[in-house]
Amino acid sequence: MSRKDVIVGIDAGTSVTKVVAFDLDGNELAAVGRPNRYEELPGGGVEQDMARTWADTVAVLRELAEAVPGLRERAAALAVTGQGDGTWLYDEAGEPTAPAWLWLDSRAAGIVRELDRNGVRALAYRHTGCGMNACNQSAQLLWLKRHAPHVLARSATACHCKDWLYFKLTGQRVTDVSEAIFTFGDFRTRTYAPEILTAMGLEAERRLLPEPIDGTRTTHPLSAAASAATGLPAGLPVALGFVDVVCTALGGGIYEPGRAIGCSIVGSTGMHMRFLPDVAEVRLGREPAGYTMQFPVPGSVAQMHSNMAATLNIDWVVDLARQAAGLLGQEVDRRAALATLDARVLDAKPAATLYHPYIHEAGERGPFLDAAARASFTGLSTRVGFTDLVRSVYEGLAFAARDCYSAMGHVPEEVRVAGGAARSKALKTILASVLGAPLRESHRQEAGAAGAAMMAAVAVGVFPDMAAAASRWVTPLLGDLVRPEPELARLYDRLFPLYVATRTAMPPLWAELASLKNGDAR
Repeated sequence: MSRKDVIVGIDAGTSVTKVVAFDLDGNELAAVGRPNRYEELPGGGVEQDMARTWADTVAVLRELAEAVPGLRERAAALAVTGQGDGTWLYDEAGEPTAPAWLWLDSRAAGIVRELDRNGVRALAYRHTGCGMNACNQSAQLLWLKRHAPHVLARSATACHCKDWLYFKLTGQRVTDVSEAIFTFGDFRTRTYAPEILTAMGLEAERRLLPEPIDGTRTTHPLSAAASAATGLPAGLPVALGFVDVVCTALGGGIYEPGRAIGCSIVGSTGMHMRFLPDVAEVRLGREPAGYTMQFPVPGSVAQMHSNMAATLNIDWVVDLARQAAGLLGQEVDRRAALATLDARVLDAKPAATLYHPYIHEAGERGPFLDAAARASFTGLSTRVGFTDLVRSVYEGLAFAARDCYSAMGHVPEEVRVAGGAARSKALKTILASVLGAPLRESHRQEAGAAGAAMMAAVAVGVFPDMAAAASRWVTPLLGDLVRPEPELARLYDRLFPLYVATRTAMPPLWAELASLKNGDAR
């Protein structure tokens, strides 16, 4: 009989759908990815084709089987995580009733402002620990109820990306504990809070909400139909991972028993998280903001604030350089431009300007919510060169991270970093110095898929608990510490209050600017 020695993790992200095969020691055997596609619509809509998402997942699973000899016979479990928030609707027959609304969708921003004014957003925050924003399914369902009730009438289930894939894999209409609770539940009890649905006028939509499950305790068998589609064996245990940011933090090293560790995921979006071993330690802020997410360790949670845009700011400034080069008759590859500029960041002047990294068209959501927030440089002069501007962008991302950690109380004793930008020495040096805390990078390449696979490994008994899984899968891959540079840290300590004071003064100006732009559009 063949040994079951491979766990497969699916991470269906915003940019790429990836599948990764791991051996039981957490080593990556093979990885396959396929670019994701979504459509941006007038009015802030961002939608994704649900059928295509499933088809892409099937395709990469089949490609993985070609890359891993004997995968069908060796597979011990399959786990799935994916992009968070948003609204994925399907009917009794299991067919989509509309394209999926992604977390990038801002159509419900006006509803969130309304719920903020009438106190419903604050009420929900007291239960969920989540500062409701236009990304959340709660606000999106209310928008659909008001503007597209026929879509909800045809729907039987409202879920999220990973839940949709889990349904296609197993036939089970469920969601994971983390995403269910920070949207419609109480983080203290891990159950739905009917008060939220009543306050929002969504009592009738309770029928759409699936049962929350914990993928470290519950699995379901791969269905015959999914087996035929993917080539994996029918009956294979499938675990539903928590939302992708939790799985990425888990795979990236946020969980180390006995220590107060943080994790910053510096990708398209910036996620800044701290682990709390006891839910009783949660202290909510005065203003509804951030997330309190269930963590796949009993009784624990992760608190998080999220910047709408992290490396999108770097992409923007790199593309400016490429555009300028193109105008001067020199075409420059994006990867080459990024590598060249990144190598020169630490040689540029520190704090040449103050940059606020609100470059996304949806504004900002952490540690404050303002759809009109926009990026800016403060303090420009003729002495500021282009590489100084690039360094200011890096510094702005670091200040935004500190802003988020400060809103949760304090910067953790050590911060683990993950995401594509974590490979940048310049960014890690600046981030450590701004935070005033050491950073440690994980050498895990696919932390999200690894976190989901770790949950599956616990669920099927490969490990007795998550501590044992982390000691085998995570600890050996942690890199050296990157410590703050004392002189830089002192400079950034003086600048951080100015960073906060500037962004605190800006909302009226952002609102006026948005009003003028909207007037121009009409």
